[in-house]
Amino acid sequence: MRLVAFGVGYVGLVTGTGLAELGHDVLCVDIDPERVRALRDGVIPIYEPGLGDLVRRNGRAGRLRFDTEVTPPFDEADAYFLAVGTPPGPDGSADVSAVHAAAGQVAKVARRPALVVVKSTVPVGTCDAVQAGLDGKAKVALEVVSNPEFLKEGTAVQDFFRPDRVVLGARGQQARDTLRALYAPLQLSGERVVVTDPRSSELTKYAANTMLAMRVSFMNELSRLCHVTGADIHAVRLGIGSDTRIGKRFLYAGPGYGGSCFPKDVQALIHLGRANGVPMRMAEATHQANEEQAHFLARLVEESVGSLAGKTVALWGLAFKPETDDIRESPALKLTDVLLARGASVTAHDPEAARNYQKATAAAGARVKVFDRDYDALDGAHALVLLTEWRSYLAPSFAEIRKRLRDAGDGKPPVVIDARNVWKPAEVTRAGLRYQGIGVHTPAAAPGEP
Repeated sequence: MRLVAFGVGYVGLVTGTGLAELGHDVLCVDIDPERVRALRDGVIPIYEPGLGDLVRRNGRAGRLRFDTEVTPPFDEADAYFLAVGTPPGPDGSADVSAVHAAAGQVAKVARRPALVVVKSTVPVGTCDAVQAGLDGKAKVALEVVSNPEFLKEGTAVQDFFRPDRVVLGARGQQARDTLRALYAPLQLSGERVVVTDPRSSELTKYAANTMLAMRVSFMNELSRLCHVTGADIHAVRLGIGSDTRIGKRFLYAGPGYGGSCFPKDVQALIHLGRANGVPMRMAEATHQANEEQAHFLARLVEESVGSLAGKTVALWGLAFKPETDDIRESPALKLTDVLLARGASVTAHDPEAARNYQKATAAAGARVKVFDRDYDALDGAHALVLLTEWRSYLAPSFAEIRKRLRDAGDGKPPVVIDARNVWKPAEVTRAGLRYQGIGVHTPAAAPGEP
């Protein structure tokens, strides 16, 4: 098929490249000419494992092109994918203006009947609104369908080629058949397609992300309860995760969720509920719990080193998760804000997200310093907080950490705050450091671990 993808962010670039890898001719369109030029040269604007090789390979094969506008022969495409941003407004609602703008471009250029496939995460009813707009502008028949993305940053390429499910929200049978044919190569090992109407498809995306975010926030709240009661979050996690109705995934306490999806989608669902007179109480609590987690982390640091005024806190891990350079709504940014507000300075390191973090915290001046080497960020700091479980952080030299960190003012050894609960407390304490995890109290190994 001949396909067009609007937007070359995570969704559009991975989707367009993945479809080209399946043998389709794809044009990726973006309004940023510098980004387009970089992609033409094989330079990837985001860090996503495996994506660069696919972009360059399909570019050399002539199946993948980049431009700032739709040019022939792609004005006769079989489908136009809308994968543009839907950022949150001041009230948490999703701004879908870019979706309507991209659809308007399709209406101007399309010269044959085609599908308009909405990949962007949009509120219920957006596809119907886009359809109404196209019906009054397009010169040919264009059918709008919903096909939400379920790509996880860091594993987006793998998720495209091995999806858990492909949700297709279309009313017309021909549109359903076309999309089934498009995704047929991804169904060889089993049926993954879920066919429904556009409104149900749109809501499915919000519901899925919010339910996962709920699990994260619930475990983080439990970790706080463990902290004050003396319970162990590891034991609690193992105890509830062994129930097959609950399962073991997304049951890890941590610094809170971030990124481009969970924060935005949870708030958008809250706004959608309010707009329709159906309060989303669980989503509201999920968001509130997540916002409080940064303050809990700062409290753990403060309990260990005393007043934060004049202290330096080192952060390892600035991206919201490993294998990405995305810092949007990252726990590191939230914790940095709290630490700075309480008078501390911050030193930081991340294998990929350091530059983005440095730009985001530029207003703080010399109170935030970013280092190229992980251990250099520890020199003279009063505490280390591990926020992102990059592989390079999983087995550090705790002796080197002890050497670099500054002793506490009361004569106690330096402290490490393991906000991912990935380090063995006994190993940390043997190196002469104090250990503090999330919802754990003992230096012994966690239950069920060696």
